[in-house]
Amino acid sequence: MILVTVLLLVQFVLSIIMVFYFFGVIRNRTDSKRSLELDSKRELFKLRQQQQIKLTKPLSEVTRPSSFKEIVGQQQGLKALRAAICSPNPQHVIIYGPPGIGKTAAARVVLEEAKTFPFSPFSQAAKYVEIDAATLRFDDRGIADPLIGTVHDPIYQGAGSYGVAGIPQPKPGAVTKAHGGMLFIDEIGELHPVQMNKLLKVLEDRCVFLESAYYSSSDNNIPAYIHEMFKKGLPADFRLIGATTRLPEELPSALRSRCVEIFFKPLTNKEIGDIAMNAAAKAGVRLTDNACSLIERYAQNGRDAVNMVQIASGIVIFEQRKIIEQHDMEWVVEFSRYSPKPLKKVLQGSKVGFVNGLAVYGSSYGMLMDIEVNAVPGDGKLCITGIIENEEFSALHGQKLSRKSSAKGSIENMLTVLNKFYDVDFTKYNIHINFPGGANVDGPSAGIALVCAVFSAIKQIPIDNCLAMTGEITIQGSVRQVGAIVEKIEAAQNADIKKVIIPKDNYRQAFAGLPIEIVCVEDIHEVFDVVFGLKSKKQMPPGLAILKKG
Repeated sequence: MILVTVLLLVQFVLSIIMVFYFFGVIRNRTDSKRSLELDSKRELFKLRQQQQIKLTKPLSEVTRPSSFKEIVGQQQGLKALRAAICSPNPQHVIIYGPPGIGKTAAARVVLEEAKTFPFSPFSQAAKYVEIDAATLRFDDRGIADPLIGTVHDPIYQGAGSYGVAGIPQPKPGAVTKAHGGMLFIDEIGELHPVQMNKLLKVLEDRCVFLESAYYSSSDNNIPAYIHEMFKKGLPADFRLIGATTRLPEELPSALRSRCVEIFFKPLTNKEIGDIAMNAAAKAGVRLTDNACSLIERYAQNGRDAVNMVQIASGIVIFEQRKIIEQHDMEWVVEFSRYSPKPLKKVLQGSKVGFVNGLAVYGSSYGMLMDIEVNAVPGDGKLCITGIIENEEFSALHGQKLSRKSSAKGSIENMLTVLNKFYDVDFTKYNIHINFPGGANVDGPSAGIALVCAVFSAIKQIPIDNCLAMTGEITIQGSVRQVGAIVEKIEAAQNADIKKVIIPKDNYRQAFAGLPIEIVCVEDIHEVFDVVFGLKSKKQMPPGLAILKKG
């Protein structure tokens, strides 16, 4: 009896101890929860206080275009972009061009433009997702890929309750977040090769398939939606717009073949001036004509123009003025160390052995190229300076091969043509051909310009300075079409050229309205007729195709 009483007493004491223990645990949890709630409220209050503090926007954001109408100087590129994206069957697009000319701005507004058309597949809820490939964080171990998406396996820190249960968790990337809308990748040429290959697969399949060693289709503990993600993939039906400052040949051909390629041109001085005037108006100041002219001379693109205006406007506002004067912009140019753009203007008159050629550098920059030749009686020595002697190119299987540059080939073609059609024996002359300016020259488009320059130097016949020309020459004397003809003609206009000779195959109807005379030629005889007034014994076609304004 006494033993039973003792046991009951011990049981009673243990019960009381357990009650106090669990009461203490519950109380501690309640206190901890209350403390976390107080900390959360305190931090949330601080966060909302910070959110209420807002500075004014930089001028670059204030002047950011919100519609196609506000993008300056890219009418042709915007027309192509609208055709590719705003149609009933939108395409993937790659936009090429130098920095600061409106590529990103165009991508930002094209989706909103597409939503206004009833036939567009983009709904009003379609998302625009923007990422920068140059700063995109990528882990080649597959732990993190913000572009394509990854699987957060249970072994990784932060897996949470699913990780404790051994459940892998798919994490969608930008391609899935852009589903049904637009994905813009700035500097797409900087993508990691692994990411590029994965992106191509997503463009093909329109979904993302993720894998994990921790996933089992027969595991009933895994939620149904995760089973769905692994079995059917994450949706990724979007339209891609990639922007790059690289040349087309620097991008993978597999990516280019899946996209419409659009080229944005460099801004003219007048277009840069328009951007500067608009930025000044939004900054609440006014630019004088002389100050605007300085911006046109020193700003390489629209972004430079806005930055120059922003600094100058800060100065005049600080001094309680409303007008940006020339001396204000001179100070900006000096302290920011801007370099002037090369501004070539031809002079009236004519020269012996000198021709204005037309070339293109980068992806879309047209330029006037000087070609000068000196010829004296001698024993056939030929000296060439200012061109690329040899060039490398990629053959099959990534093999690098070397060949004679196409510019040097044009010079040899030119000597053959002169000997064949005009009885010029260059073995009796020492000829020096130079391409001044310090820029390496390559390409066959200087063919007809070289023929004219050498013939002028040997025969001492001057060539009009206000004439420029471009075209490839064959050893049969034919003139073949060349690339980037629009950019070349624009460069000629900017240099005050009055007449341009181009291959007949390069002619476009739009050239008829230009304020410059365009002469289309098919062979070297037509070229010499225009340049030197020399008629060939060969039967000529009925007249030259001379196109004048009006």
